[in-house]
Amino acid sequence: MIGEAAVFELGLMIVALAIAASLASRFKESDIPLFILLGIIMGRYGIGRLGDFYIGSTFSAEQFIELGAELGVIFLLFFMGLSFSLKKLRKHSGKIALVGTMDLLNFAPGILVGYWFFQDIMAAFLIGGIVYISSSAVISKSLMDLGWDSTPESDQMLERLVFEDIVIVVYLSVMSTVLLGEGIEVGSILLNIGLAMLFVIVFIAFMLVRPELFDKILQTKSDEIFVLRAIGIIALVSGIAIVMGLSEAVAAFFVGIAFGGTEHMAKLQKHLYPFRYLFGGIFFFWIGMKTDFLLFRGIGLLLFVAVLSSGLYKFFTAYYGAKFFKMDTVRSTRVGVGMITRGEFSLIIAALASEAVGPYAIPVITETIPAFAVSYVLVMSVLGSILLRHVK
Repeated sequence: MIGEAAVFELGLMIVALAIAASLASRFKESDIPLFILLGIIMGRYGIGRLGDFYIGSTFSAEQFIELGAELGVIFLLFFMGLSFSLKKLRKHSGKIALVGTMDLLNFAPGILVGYWFFQDIMAAFLIGGIVYISSSAVISKSLMDLGWDSTPESDQMLERLVFEDIVIVVYLSVMSTVLLGEGIEVGSILLNIGLAMLFVIVFIAFMLVRPELFDKILQTKSDEIFVLRAIGIIALVSGIAIVMGLSEAVAAFFVGIAFGGTEHMAKLQKHLYPFRYLFGGIFFFWIGMKTDFLLFRGIGLLLFVAVLSSGLYKFFTAYYGAKFFKMDTVRSTRVGVGMITRGEFSLIIAALASEAVGPYAIPVITETIPAFAVSYVLVMSVLGSILLRHVK
């Protein structure tokens, strides 16, 4: 059994997350920055520097939080896939491809800034990924709060997010192969990409050939059985992906797409969203726990240059992309400032970097890059949501 101290730590963490969520809701801001700050304050590098007690001080609590963070990644990606469907992707594929191709340019500022500061290709590509991907969670929440979830600008933003999420799934597959043990051997990278593509192709083919199976799996009058079946499939498929050496995020994303094409989508959102919120909160808290805030002192200039260059670049690519589709200046500006927001995927990349092994287990990769990602997300998530709320 887990010891009393571990249960106390977990209870304290969840209560703190609840208070932070209430504050964020009251001020109508994203709760992600507050969850990260709580992790920094209550973890090893916060109150842990003042004494022996901190959240994660017992082995059992630390293990639970790490597992909860893993589940957070799975649920975040599952819900992202759930918002898509193969039918929707086919219907909007041309427009998604066009705006997404424009958006790929946003890798450039991060790669250039990363290489300028570190003279290291891997660091450059990690920073490129961190600054490229906008936050689906924060943007979607802001659009719903503002009542803009059925407007032309929200459609434009969501089409960009669809493309970004697909790109980042491929990016995560490649980077996890490189960072978590295989190195930069071309054969190993191609093998893992091939396995990932095979997994995706087989899964999509199965969805096309037997789409009714996913409906039947979830067909039950009992809400309890419904939840057990849904979570069981999500966890099992994600676990199979991990055993195959693939990213559980990729697997969860495509399970979400599979379930998104069923008649149970609304029911899944209703019953599984609390799990996404709980474990997503634990994931952001865990990111804060892993971050030594003293490292922020050495990345001030990097942060300033990255925020300025990537923020402006993201704004202008999104703004002129919207203009290309005949939107007026106000709507185009909303698209531009909305896409500035960064969040969960940037932190997933940071978590991947912090766990690097072999030749990449160096301080720049495992410490500096995650610290940069946390500080960057804190700035960009707040900046993006405030600008979106007040743009005229």
